[in-house]
Amino acid sequence: MTEVILRLPTGAVPTRGLGPVATDVRGGLYGPLEDAFQTWRAAEIAGLGGVLAPDDPDGEEPWTVATGALRASRHLRVIAEFAPSFATPVYAAKLSATVQRFTEGRLGWKVTVGGDPAARAAQGDPVTGADALRRADEFLTAARGVWHEKPYTFEGDFYRVLEGGFGHPLAGRPFPTVYLSGSTPGELDLSAAHADVHLLRLGDDVEAVRAELDRRAPGREIRLGVELSVSVRHVGQDDGPPEEVSGRWDGFAALGHSVSEGLVGTPAELAAEFDALRRRGVTTFIVEARPALAEAYRLGEHVLPALADLERREAADAR
Repeated sequence: MTEVILRLPTGAVPTRGLGPVATDVRGGLYGPLEDAFQTWRAAEIAGLGGVLAPDDPDGEEPWTVATGALRASRHLRVIAEFAPSFATPVYAAKLSATVQRFTEGRLGWKVTVGGDPAARAAQGDPVTGADALRRADEFLTAARGVWHEKPYTFEGDFYRVLEGGFGHPLAGRPFPTVYLSGSTPGELDLSAAHADVHLLRLGDDVEAVRAELDRRAPGREIRLGVELSVSVRHVGQDDGPPEEVSGRWDGFAALGHSVSEGLVGTPAELAAEFDALRRRGVTTFIVEARPALAEAYRLGEHVLPALADLERREAADAR
C-alpha cells in the first residue's frame, strides 16, 4: 500500500502582529503553532498517510510538534525526527510508550545519524562518523530491549541498562515504526538491523539498495521509501518553481526546502512518477511541499486519486 507523508515546514513560525487596527491577540487554539495545526488538519482531511516533524536546528522542537499533531488528529500517523543525543534510549522508549498508549500506536521514529558536525556540535552532540553509527545501533537495540523485555540488561560503549524494562501500563504497545536513511555500508548495516522503512533520495538506485538490504538482512522485511520535494502545478501558480521546470528538478533549495531534489508537474504527472517508483518497490513517499497547507490539499484531492487509479488499472490488468 502506497503512503504519502507530508514533511512539515521547518523554521520558526512567524509571530502574529496587531496590524493597523486592534484585533483579538489570543490567536487560535494553538497560539503560535496555529499555522502548523491547520497543516496537520489539512493532511488528515486530505487523506495523507501522515506527517513528519523534522529535526531542524532553527525550527520548532520536533517532539513538541509531533505530540501536538497527534493530539489534534484522530487517524494521522506522525513521525518524530531526532538524533540519539535527544535522550537515553530508555527515556525515549518510555516517552514513546506513553505517546503510543494515548494515540493508539500512531507514532513513528526517524532517527538521524551524522549530518553536519558543526550543526550537531551546536546542539551539544560531539559524536560523529563511525561512532555515531555505533551509538545509533546501541540506542535502537536498547530501546527495543526495554520495550519488549523485563528485566532487560544491556552493556554497550555508549549506553548501559541494568534490569530495565516496562510493566503495566506501558508494556504491550507497538514499538514506533523506525525510519532510517543513507547509502554508505555502515548506514545500510544500521537499516538492515533496525529499519522498518529505509529512505532513499530521488536519484538513488532503488534496485541496488534493495539488493544490499536483502543481502544484509535475509528474510527480514524492510520497506523502501523516498524523501523528496514536490510542487503540484495549478492555475495561477506564482510561488513555485519557474514555469519552464517540469519533471525532476534539483533546485528546491532555492525555494527554502530542506530536500533539494524533487518533482514538479500536474497531478497526473506526479502520480505517474510516484507510480513508476512504486513499481520499482518504493511504498513510502515523504514529501516536502510549500505552501504546506495548500499543497496538502492538492496532494490529497488530486495526486492521491490519480495514483490510486493507476494502481487499480495495474491490478485489473494483472487479473
